[in-house]
Amino acid sequence: MTLDLRKTGTPAADAAEWLRPERYWPALTAATSHLDAPVGALHLGALRHNALDMLRRANGTPIRVASKSLRVRGVVEALLAMPGYHGVLAYTLAEALWLADTVDDIVVGYPTAERAGIRRLASDPDFAARVTLMVDSPAQLDLVDSVLPPGKRESIRVCLELDASWNAPVLGHLGVRRSPVHTPEDAAALAAYIVNRPGFDLVGMMAYEAQIAGVVNRPAGRPVDGAVNRWMQSRSIPELHERRARAVAAVRGLVDLEFVNGGGTGSLESTAADASVTEIAAGSGIFGGHLFDGYKHFTPAPAAAFALDVVRRPSRDHATILGGGWVASGPPAGDRLPKIAWPEGLVMEPREMAGEVQTPVRGAPARGLAIGDRVWFRHTKSGELAEHLNEFAVVDAGEVVETIPSYRGEGKAFL
Repeated sequence: MTLDLRKTGTPAADAAEWLRPERYWPALTAATSHLDAPVGALHLGALRHNALDMLRRANGTPIRVASKSLRVRGVVEALLAMPGYHGVLAYTLAEALWLADTVDDIVVGYPTAERAGIRRLASDPDFAARVTLMVDSPAQLDLVDSVLPPGKRESIRVCLELDASWNAPVLGHLGVRRSPVHTPEDAAALAAYIVNRPGFDLVGMMAYEAQIAGVVNRPAGRPVDGAVNRWMQSRSIPELHERRARAVAAVRGLVDLEFVNGGGTGSLESTAADASVTEIAAGSGIFGGHLFDGYKHFTPAPAAAFALDVVRRPSRDHATILGGGWVASGPPAGDRLPKIAWPEGLVMEPREMAGEVQTPVRGAPARGLAIGDRVWFRHTKSGELAEHLNEFAVVDAGEVVETIPSYRGEGKAFL
């Protein structure tokens, strides 16, 4: 069976069943009870809801699938079969070359120093036509030429990355430290250099506004942080739109760009409102990690989750779960840990939290947990699930209708 997000067997009346946790999580438990933990579940109706809601939020701007956030080829391909989604934003060149067997438009989201991969890309006309490398410096072009010089290889498609961070008054740098190309003048200078350099074709631009797309604006229990983040974003958005528009215009004066990429799951609306952007990269919102509960302007369904077994009862008030430390990237903090979704009321032991081999929990429901009972977790944001699971059980209408492998299940671990 091939995963199809364009339709689902879930009755319309049950389309929002994830809004009723007392039904949603026990139903996932029942559907997957025959599977040994760790169990990774994808709810087909919730996946489809998230995919369609992201298209609604993008308001007609095509979405390029950010594969780093999914790491499940079956889900990537199912999204690409939906109108409104096109192309992949990969996170390594090795991954891009692997996906290029079935995907014909892949942008590598980060500069690469994978020499073996560069040689494969530069030696194969099909790969060279399907895969675009990210650059922000002449040194990255030098590295490509050191592997295979122009005249002895295919011309390499490249995308110029513009720094989208905000140099805020008083607060300073807000965003992520990626490209050194910040101003329209920087972009025009690098674009002119690339255009005049043999062996490269400048086909796109990218600017990822992490301080907008990746910063929650309604964090639970932190109203002051939310207000500060909303203030920051309300000022960073117009600054970026104006600067990005000038940078894109300057580069388009030198070369006919195929695409201008921006944004992420958290910024679909604001990025779509920037007329200089032709596509938005997004992926995390498809699975709906718990980080996205902290955004004011959208709420994805918890379409992906994992279940682990209770294996110990160290006291009347505690249960101990095998595993659980599936931690997300970013500044070390509680919001990087998985969140217990069911049974509601369970909390992690503060001195241990989610551990690699065990996660002790307490709270009223812990007293009723027996050895072998299941506890459901939601991951934080991105690719953590696929790094720990070989496969996902796809659940629809109360039963497992398909099992699809993660990258790991296909024998791949790219980074």
